[in-house]
Amino acid sequence: MTVTHEVTNQAPSLTGFSAADEPALLEALRREGGAWGESEVAELGALAGSEAVQDRARWAEGQPPRLHTHDRYGHRVDEVEFHPAWHELMTTAVEHGLHAAPWTDDRPGAHLVRAAKFYVWSQAEPGHGCPISMTYAAVPALRAAPELAARYEPLLAARTYDFGLRAPLTKRGLIAGMSMTEKQGGSDVRANTTRAVPVADGSYRLTGHKWFTSAPMSDVFLALAQTDEGLSCFLVPRVLPDGTRNGMRLMRLKDKLGNRSNASSEIEYEDAVAWPVGEPGRGVRTIVEMVNMTRLDCVLGSAAGMRAGLRQALHHTAHRQAFGRELDRQPLMRSVLADLAVESEAATVLGMRLAAAVDRSQAGDAGEAALRRLALAAGKYWVCKRGSTHAAEALECLGGNGYVEDSGMPRLYREAPLLSIWEGSGNVAALDVLRALGREPAGLEAYFAEVETAAGADRRLDAAVAGLRRMLGGLGDPERAQLVARSLAERLALVLQGSLLVRHSTPAVADAFCASRLDGEWGHAFGTLPPGADLTAILGRARTGEDAA
Repeated sequence: MTVTHEVTNQAPSLTGFSAADEPALLEALRREGGAWGESEVAELGALAGSEAVQDRARWAEGQPPRLHTHDRYGHRVDEVEFHPAWHELMTTAVEHGLHAAPWTDDRPGAHLVRAAKFYVWSQAEPGHGCPISMTYAAVPALRAAPELAARYEPLLAARTYDFGLRAPLTKRGLIAGMSMTEKQGGSDVRANTTRAVPVADGSYRLTGHKWFTSAPMSDVFLALAQTDEGLSCFLVPRVLPDGTRNGMRLMRLKDKLGNRSNASSEIEYEDAVAWPVGEPGRGVRTIVEMVNMTRLDCVLGSAAGMRAGLRQALHHTAHRQAFGRELDRQPLMRSVLADLAVESEAATVLGMRLAAAVDRSQAGDAGEAALRRLALAAGKYWVCKRGSTHAAEALECLGGNGYVEDSGMPRLYREAPLLSIWEGSGNVAALDVLRALGREPAGLEAYFAEVETAAGADRRLDAAVAGLRRMLGGLGDPERAQLVARSLAERLALVLQGSLLVRHSTPAVADAFCASRLDGEWGHAFGTLPPGADLTAILGRARTGEDAA
């Protein structure tokens, strides 16, 4: 075959790095009480950056799951078939305790260390993080039914991935899913029509549909259904104790924009056996703790996506030349990269601070519990919103190379909107901020106590805190409050991020953030940092591994 050209001026493959080699992440881990887990995070970070795991990630997304409703003889089976790469990724996640393991770990910082591991591993392949996250989130909700928790929690926390449709209590480890929304209601779960009828043995029978049931191959699900007392929460197994299939019919899998390695389904409950979790009629209150925990993973997942996109952009621009020198030596590209780096670090420090609040609230710290409630709603709104914009700009740094599937950037770009939609889209998260402010005044006190620990360190941050107080004082009636809910959620998140960066990051990163995000020296796109920003220092902190050379 005739050689027609020689390949030059292309970036080499980005493999052999560690996703844990990031100053902002490691500093937060040590600062917030998780230094003991640093070696575990480093081990998982190295795996995430390995060529073998990157290959598995490509296969898992490139060969989406397939639904088999019936076997060859016409029997109903309702099974989801996955590429082996999916199971390998799930095995690694479970063995490293990214699921419910922290709930049975008494070490201080167990949830923080788990968050750091979820963050680095999500950078390899985010789709399988969905069932991992829901298993993590199921435990606090299940504890509303102590007898069920005593039987199922040890298996949910077990570090064994035991795939297959068998009676849950006969398995070595369990994965949990969530079954909440319906066609007519979506986020308005009180519009659900699925009915739950009690039977003599204390169980219920569920009949109805669910429009989105996440991870339908899971072993057990937390589901919402109407009873005479109102909307209630239930534990629904896929397989009954006698080994027969429960009345949970998988109608079809969703053909999604992204998150394609993971199965999301529409289901019908046909007289499905279920056990009550929490008080009858208090289903939303029972399941809200599960929602809050998965929202934490939305923040962490978005932050992970930003870091993955930034790494790709840094790598490509360090090896690609244009107009006589490497792209990352061009002033305008450096401004874009630095802006992306500032956004990424702000997301990371906020995600880790929220994870630390989980540990402290579990230890009985009421102030941290109140802070987590408000800051999580605001952080979920803002960080997840920023994920899509960040992914688009990082992709553009690769130019046309980033627009082709082989680069991995389209997968990152398709994934980003999910985390803003999952567990309440932007409006739902913003309204949850208002709800938290109205129901838990202690949350606002805890929030200002947190951000004002940086008082006097940066005049722009001080001004932003004062402006936020004025904004809160002018909310007025509920209708007006809704009109400013997004602006309020954004400002709450930005001020908290600014406070964290001023206290814990380098002066260059904190200064660039406060000047741009808080003081208005910023345009409407990345790459518009003020001229005085220390791009060299920001990029030096952002680079890791071979890109630091």
